[in-house]
Amino acid sequence: MERGKMAEAESLETAAEHERILREIESTDTACIGPTLRSVYDGEEHGRFMEKLETRIRNHDREIEKMCNFHYQGFVDSITELLKVRGEAQKLKNQVTDTNRKLQHEGKELVIAMEELKQCRLQQRNISATVDKLMLCLPVLEMYSKLRDQMKTKRHYPALKTLEHLEHTYLPQVSHYRFCKVMVDNIPKLREEIKDVSMSDLKDFLESIRKHSDKIGETAMKQVPGAQDLVDFSPVYRCLHIYSVLGARETFENYYRKQRRKQARLVLQPPSNMHETLDGYRKYFNQIVGFFVVEDHILHTTQGLVNRAYIDELWEMALSKTIAALRTHSSYCSDPNLVLDLKNLIVLFADTLQVYGFPVNQLFDMLLEIRDQYSETLLKKWAGIFRNILDSDNYSPIPVTSEEIYKKVVGQFPFQDMELEKQPFPKKFPFSEFVPKVYNQIKEFIYACLKFSEDLHLSSTEVDDMIRKSTNLLLTRTLSNSLQNVIKRKNIGLTELVQIIINTTHLEKSCKYLEEFITNITNVLPETVHTTKLYGTTTFKDARHAAEEEIYTNLNQKIDQFLQLADYDWMTGDLGSKASDYLVDLIAFLRSTFAVFTHLPGKVAQTACMSACKHLATSLMQLLLEAEVRQLTLGALQQFNLDVRECEQFARSGPVPGFQEDTLQLAFIDLRQLLDLFIQWDWSTYLADYGQPNCKYLRVNPVTALTLLEKMKDTSRKNNMFAQFRKNERDKQKLIDTVAKQLRGLISSHHS
Repeated sequence: MERGKMAEAESLETAAEHERILREIESTDTACIGPTLRSVYDGEEHGRFMEKLETRIRNHDREIEKMCNFHYQGFVDSITELLKVRGEAQKLKNQVTDTNRKLQHEGKELVIAMEELKQCRLQQRNISATVDKLMLCLPVLEMYSKLRDQMKTKRHYPALKTLEHLEHTYLPQVSHYRFCKVMVDNIPKLREEIKDVSMSDLKDFLESIRKHSDKIGETAMKQVPGAQDLVDFSPVYRCLHIYSVLGARETFENYYRKQRRKQARLVLQPPSNMHETLDGYRKYFNQIVGFFVVEDHILHTTQGLVNRAYIDELWEMALSKTIAALRTHSSYCSDPNLVLDLKNLIVLFADTLQVYGFPVNQLFDMLLEIRDQYSETLLKKWAGIFRNILDSDNYSPIPVTSEEIYKKVVGQFPFQDMELEKQPFPKKFPFSEFVPKVYNQIKEFIYACLKFSEDLHLSSTEVDDMIRKSTNLLLTRTLSNSLQNVIKRKNIGLTELVQIIINTTHLEKSCKYLEEFITNITNVLPETVHTTKLYGTTTFKDARHAAEEEIYTNLNQKIDQFLQLADYDWMTGDLGSKASDYLVDLIAFLRSTFAVFTHLPGKVAQTACMSACKHLATSLMQLLLEAEVRQLTLGALQQFNLDVRECEQFARSGPVPGFQEDTLQLAFIDLRQLLDLFIQWDWSTYLADYGQPNCKYLRVNPVTALTLLEKMKDTSRKNNMFAQFRKNERDKQKLIDTVAKQLRGLISSHHS
């Protein structure tokens, strides 16, 4: 029962589903019927569905049949009417065909004419359109032709303007033509071509100004303004405009500055041999000036291609490199004239650049350094001048035979001597030729120093200070060395030394006139604060002292030369009657020498004479006591005594005035007392009075006496073979032994 109810329920549900599917088939678009049919076949009752579908189709067929039966009479009536119309239509067709045939025949010519008219109208319209199009295209072509001409004639900036008009005004009007597309595609290439060509022109310009910087700078240093007119700056302006229009101004500026920096480094690199000639320096300066003249003009005419910071940077680099180069190369220069010319060139260089607004203080500071170099080269030059003057001098007083010659010498050297002026001609100045020559060369040196200070914008005080310091160096170093070298020469004679002392005395006195000379040049009074004084007087004092010392040394050497000729027979028994020949010659030499000393300052002559006598006395004492003389006789002492008396006579004769009484004789007092002691054999007095302040033989040293006595004792023993047989000889020998013993005791007690 339950199973039957379930089957019945399922059947009702299936039937409802089939009914729904049928309604969807009837109402749904055939394109979407597939899913509906699939639902039928997905179920298990598709057989029953087919039966229902067949039933539904038959129902619809019956509906269609009913509808057709309802309208059938009207359909039949319509067919009948159509059959009647067909006949009429056939007649009408025949008439139309006939009419058409006639019309075709009659209108054939008209059609031909109309066809020709149509063709003409078409051509006319095409021609008109063509003319209109050509009127649009012609300005473009003309503009393009103009562009090519401008590029051919290298009018690049106008070409760029033309290109701009072509691109923005003309080509857009005819942009649909193929040739316009070609032009449009070609425009970037043309722009690049213009850029490249203008850049090429700029490179040519840069190369040109690099080569012509020398000429530009030379013109600027000669006349200053107008030097930039030598340069055609149009390539720069054109290239700048072109790059500005193309939106690449910054690129152009960077390129220009980079290239000019490179050129600046090349310009600032001096040639290795620049210091050899002034032209080397001049060309170097001309190139630098030319470079900055160009940059200054670019600064003021291009509105930003270069700016002040860029120029200042380049100038700082130029200053440092230029100053370094000048320091290096000027140090090689040994010619003061070249250094002076270089200074003038640097001043011109600095003044020229200052006109263009460049700060040049560092250049003038550097010139002060070169001034020291100039001073050194002057000192070297004047060292040679002084050497030649001193070497060529005859070291004899200048003879004067006429008033004209006298005035000439006085005009060269400030000398006043009323006594000499009153003397008749011929007469002599006390100094030799080198005095006025040296004095005038000192003045020439001062003039040379002054030349360097010109145009350096220095104050009078600074110029005065510079000249005085340089002159002091000339006197204390250069002239001093020259004088010392002459004085120390091996072949220098006493006459020359005496003349040097006289000359330096007069030169020392002339220093005050040199002070006045400098004052007259600089207009700075010596009393001015911080004024440097000439202390060159010490040069002449030092030279004079050196000459004096050399005179003393020279005299002593001459004395030694004479003494080398001494040939004493220390064993002689004969008593001489005159002084030795060598000593007579020596005294004669001394007399003639001191006669020359008449023009020397008194103390110099006195010191020289005293020094010579002391040296002679000391040398004679050494000659008597030297170890090689082992034996001597009383006869030899007598001959030696004659020679000492000759020396004493020379001292008494007053070879040099100014000595008081017997002052000069005191040089021989040691020898005199020693010889008197031995010749007079006055030992009792010596031994009794020894140590007393007023004793007769105060200057006789017991050691010296013992040494000489020992030589006489040996002589008594060895040379008198039969002395032991002679009583007096034996007594004398005993006496010598006794005296020697007493002397030893005296020496022993004195030393203890």
